[in-house]
Amino acid sequence: MEIGVPKETKDQEFRVGLSPASVRVLQENGHSIYVQTQAGSGAGFTDDDYRSAGAEIVPTVEAVWNRELVVKVKEPLKSEYHFLQKGQILFTYLHLAADRQLTEHLIDSGICAIAYETVEQPGANRLPLLTPMSIIAGRLAVQFGARYLERQQGGRGVLLGGVPGVKPGKVVILGGGVVGTEAARIAVGMGAAVQILDVNVERLSYLETLFGSRVELLYSSSAHIEAAVKEADLLVGAVLVLGRKAPILVSHELVKQMHPGSVIVDVAVDQGGCVETLHPTSHTNPTYIQEGVVHYGVPNMPGAVPWTATQALNNSTLPYVVQLANQGLKALEVNLPLAKGLNVQNHRLVHPAVQEVFPDLVN
Repeated sequence: MEIGVPKETKDQEFRVGLSPASVRVLQENGHSIYVQTQAGSGAGFTDDDYRSAGAEIVPTVEAVWNRELVVKVKEPLKSEYHFLQKGQILFTYLHLAADRQLTEHLIDSGICAIAYETVEQPGANRLPLLTPMSIIAGRLAVQFGARYLERQQGGRGVLLGGVPGVKPGKVVILGGGVVGTEAARIAVGMGAAVQILDVNVERLSYLETLFGSRVELLYSSSAHIEAAVKEADLLVGAVLVLGRKAPILVSHELVKQMHPGSVIVDVAVDQGGCVETLHPTSHTNPTYIQEGVVHYGVPNMPGAVPWTATQALNNSTLPYVVQLANQGLKALEVNLPLAKGLNVQNHRLVHPAVQEVFPDLVN
């Protein structure tokens, strides 16, 4: 099969769909891989690295997209919509619940679109292709949050770990899944006072085995959210509802009651966000201040650490890419987790959760 790997076009997105190591595996399986020149440079991979792995370097984005299978990291942007082709397979993050326009274009094109974030293994929402980026995003959320709490960045000048004689900063995390757990891990390591709120009591019990008394674990009721958010120095949105838009848990009115200079990092922004005042930003312009609170809403946070993130993503995606390349769409018949990743096929929206978001697009 011919496989195309385009250079990402999202603002400062330096990850790449396939690493040279992954290209080598696919080449050894008899496939032809076409990589857009400089596609991996931001992640530390040169064109020569790809050539050595067996890829052909092509100078134009058109030459990459004109392939049977296209492997990306982020969703196609408007400038890429015209590349979408009937009969083609697209394998990437899509997050369609927050992007009606992209959903409509995928349906119109006739492409077969498989989303990393909805590939689901048996069990309680085991998302093997979302997990590695969720780990990175969770860790970065606190790293970035600590930075924007600095006075020079617009924050209130709080050191999360505090110092002897001065209490530490307070980190409030909405959601105790992978993102929330990893955010807590970093915040605890910094010495912050940490609260996690979640609606799943079993998950809270599990988190107790991880953190013990170092993290305060609360059921995510509106009263608990209101009390916690008001006192937060750093608020991390870590809510995930598979395939759907994130629920709004923090209202505009509640944001107004936060300390001036406190920081919100909403990792759920690529699914619409869980904070009413937060909208998507970019790595170039990552923050804005509203109601005196610093808002950070970059939807591709792992793009800040592309060397790590590309390899972590490829470790999880490669087996699925190999199966798609070897078997084409027949892979969906024999690999149920991969089949659950299917969002759009044959001009139809097929993922149940996304169908619920856009019922008028279901035919």
